[in-house]
Amino acid sequence: MTPDELITKKDLEQFKQELFALLAPITTGQTLNAQKWVKNEDVKKILKVSGATIQNLRVNGSLPFTKIGGLYYYKQEDIDIMLSGPEKKSPSKRSALRKNKPST
Repeated sequence: MTPDELITKKDLEQFKQELFALLAPITTGQTLNAQKWVKNEDVKKILKVSGATIQNLRVNGSLPFTKIGGLYYYKQEDIDIMLSGPEKKSPSKRSALRKNKPST
């Protein structure tokens, strides 16, 4: 080992300071794109729907997403827009039964 290959405590301290300076924006949430991304499981909890419903929302384009590896991510603002949209009510079971009931 040559003398110029030795790492001193001062070198390590300087490296630590430089590393912390680079990581500071990430750890304080001050990233370049400060959008909040939500995982698939969290979206199911927020919307109170099943995984199949989330898949249908992805397929029909109602909920934009990004897939990284095998995981789906959604922008929080897209979920908020979806929740602030007009409510859609499904027909009641009683009226659905009436429609399917044979007339006598």
